[in-house]
Amino acid sequence: MERIWIIGAGTFGLRASKWLNRQEERPFDITMVDLDRESLAEAKALGCRTQQEDAVKFLSTRLTRENGPDWVVPAVPVHLAFEWCRQRLGGEMMLPEPLPDGIEDCLPNPMRGQGSDIYVSHAEFLCPPNCNEPDDRCTKTGDPRKTDMFKLLARVSFQDTTPFILQSIQLGPGVGGYTPAAMFDLLDRLKNHRGRCLVATACRCHGVLSGAVVS
Repeated sequence: MERIWIIGAGTFGLRASKWLNRQEERPFDITMVDLDRESLAEAKALGCRTQQEDAVKFLSTRLTRENGPDWVVPAVPVHLAFEWCRQRLGGEMMLPEPLPDGIEDCLPNPMRGQGSDIYVSHAEFLCPPNCNEPDDRCTKTGDPRKTDMFKLLARVSFQDTTPFILQSIQLGPGVGGYTPAAMFDLLDRLKNHRGRCLVATACRCHGVLSGAVVS
């Protein structure tokens, strides 16, 4: 049985748990993490283990190279992997910095969030929640699939900003996650970097980018 930590018990986290719990041929042991007691009660009713704790703090204190789940599913309104890296490296070593103006010209359909993050997507429409990320054509339009977003972002070259990419793997329709091994690989690469960087989590169609300076 595969162990999954779903970080966030809101709409997307609960939707993910409902789909995963229906998979009889591939059973999952799910732990749902959130601060909201009512959301966790709903998750528990779905058969999930629950943990009432801040998302980033939970990952920073519970996830180690030796101890963790098979998959981490981010479902919180922050760039979880980026914030986890900041916690692990410390504020003095990894300082957040807005991505430079003009980098949007290198990105597909960019949109700056309320903070300094940038969201990107190959889609100019709302994707169906049951998209199964087919290999050759878009589920919505039927058009040929564009370059995988995680590959595209890895090739971004803008001023002196170095890209670091964490690929989100689809576990089911509308459910994406990554392994702890991939998270620690990202952390190790950032440890060895000095200077401005962008950190992105991306699947084949969408992504979120955050900027930082590592010293």
